Amino acid sequence: MQVMLLQLLTSLLLFGLTILVFFRSTRTAKSKGSSSFIPKSYPLVGSFFSILAHRNQLIQWCTSILQNTPTATFALQKLLGTVTYLTANPDNVRHILKTNFYSYPKGRELRTNLFDFLGNGIFNIDGEQWRFQRQISSHEFNTKSLRKFVETVVETELSDRLIPLLARAAANKDVLDFQDVLQRFAFDNICKIAFGYDPEYLLPSFPEAKFARAFDEAVRISSERFHVPLPIIWKMKRLLNIGSEKLLKIATSEVQEFSMNIINEKKQQLKENSLPESMDLLSRFLSSGLYDDKFVCDIIISFTLAGRDTTSAALTWYFWLISKHPEAEKQILNEIKENSDTPVYEDIKDMVYTHASLCESMRFYPPVPVDTKLAENDDVLPDGTVVKKGMRVSYIPYAMGRMEKLWGADWAEFRPERWLKRVEDGKWSFEGRDPYTYPVFQAGPRICLGKEMAFLQMKRVVAGVLKRFKVVPAVKEGVEPEFVAHLTAKMKGGFPVRIVERTE
Repeated sequence: MQVMLLQLLTSLLLFGLTILVFFRSTRTAKSKGSSSFIPKSYPLVGSFFSILAHRNQLIQWCTSILQNTPTATFALQKLLGTVTYLTANPDNVRHILKTNFYSYPKGRELRTNLFDFLGNGIFNIDGEQWRFQRQISSHEFNTKSLRKFVETVVETELSDRLIPLLARAAANKDVLDFQDVLQRFAFDNICKIAFGYDPEYLLPSFPEAKFARAFDEAVRISSERFHVPLPIIWKMKRLLNIGSEKLLKIATSEVQEFSMNIINEKKQQLKENSLPESMDLLSRFLSSGLYDDKFVCDIIISFTLAGRDTTSAALTWYFWLISKHPEAEKQILNEIKENSDTPVYEDIKDMVYTHASLCESMRFYPPVPVDTKLAENDDVLPDGTVVKKGMRVSYIPYAMGRMEKLWGADWAEFRPERWLKRVEDGKWSFEGRDPYTYPVFQAGPRICLGKEMAFLQMKRVVAGVLKRFKVVPAVKEGVEPEFVAHLTAKMKGGFPVRIVERTE
């Protein structure tokens, strides 16, 4: 305790001195009125004050820097000489995620920042524990499981809950927070398919979502730890159990209690029924007998984050973009009608234009906007950037989707056709992009296991909703929502919409 207090006082003293140095050194800079996108760096503080000035739109600021850097890689200088390399260069991304994969783990700092919330879950670990969790989890994503997910779980949630909810909102002319609705929908789905449990969060009464609020709070505060100027500050707050760290402790406790209740229910089911013929993900982990309940609890939290927050974030931004692009909506509606007579699973698999429109939407608004690795050894990136051991390297999908070098002069246009080509019969054929140019689902050994499941779920929701309803943003003309980058993307303040029944 005394050592930490001494470290804190020393850091604060040093910080105060650097502020004085900064204001002295910036008098001349202000008179010159520099308008460069590239932030200036000063002794000891680096670019801290530029970071501070853009703290509310940090991801957008980093994107502007990379758009104006020849190699799309930039060394962001932080306090006390620490450096984080930002990159939107596909060659560098390939190097980090595949070619030199084992030299770029998540690293101690990231694990420490997220450990109170994610523990040893699959998204917060490296090495053997990661490999084991990935191997067990992979059973959930075979063709049989995907078909079951679409034809039973998603279809039931859609027809029994989401569509009736939207129909009532249309009839009553209610304003819905569509972000909240989609999160509830996705949460019910991931709990059913992965844990064999139905939380019933998308009931008409909108039941009290204590867990969901606690989960959002834990995600937000854990994310904010990365932006604290000196890590000793949040560590002291945690030690003293004050401020945001006290709130995080309460939130994670509620999330863990919820997860442990699911585990206890599942263990009782397994005890009564032995091993069912078709096991969900949770049953597989519990039946392995290799890990204690705390470890399995971490797994539940990680998969909830993946299944609830990523797909709901993608769909939230998708429906907003579609509402602004009626021509794309018309193409999607035509595709829905063309496939309306085929079975559900084949139906959505063949929705090529819809698939392209989802990819285009996630190009602008990736559910996971930034990912950071730690260099375990000295290295040189393909663009010549020298990376020293212990430095962080962040690739930014949000920025990569906005690079003219990668997408052309029309990169700022929402154009699903960029993902398509015409084939001999005149129909569209989907043309995917290099996963290192479009790392929305990561790439290499850690590529997202649930990628196909996510697309199937999203396409079914799009088809089910747009076939019957028009989703109309309930905001003033010209007002655009704000993109918030936590561990996953959010629309700040929610997504208020009116639901309108289609008459044609």
